[in-house]
Amino acid sequence: MRVTTKSRYGTRLLLDIATYGKKKPVPLSDVSTRQKISLKYLEQITSKLKKAGILESYRGQLGGHRLAKSPDKISIGQIVRILEESMVIIDCAEKGRQVCGACNGAGECLSRWVWVEAGRAMFDRLDEITIASLLAIGKENLRKE
Repeated sequence: MRVTTKSRYGTRLLLDIATYGKKKPVPLSDVSTRQKISLKYLEQITSKLKKAGILESYRGQLGGHRLAKSPDKISIGQIVRILEESMVIIDCAEKGRQVCGACNGAGECLSRWVWVEAGRAMFDRLDEITIASLLAIGKENLRKE
């Protein structure tokens, strides 16, 4: 699986909101400026994260976005699952897929197991990393400088 800008930018968006949204909602335009990400693209990402219950939005002059969950309850694995269209490393690893189009032996291929297991291992690790743990790493790195 190739992690796209959706997941990378979605993670940066949530880190920004977790950092700046403790006291009030964060306008997407502020995130766009700080993170140098197109406002239009952030709106697309935000829509999916709101639908999944990760973000809350507030309207009005003091409106913006806040985390709907505690940062320690939002994993990078969740973000990737919400924002990516496919969760598999290669097509034949997709559940129930007998032929992937890349080869003609996908249904019987023993190497398919490798790609299924690699995908599981990747998500197991991504599920262990939370927005809170990334913020803690950032604070630790700032203390060292």
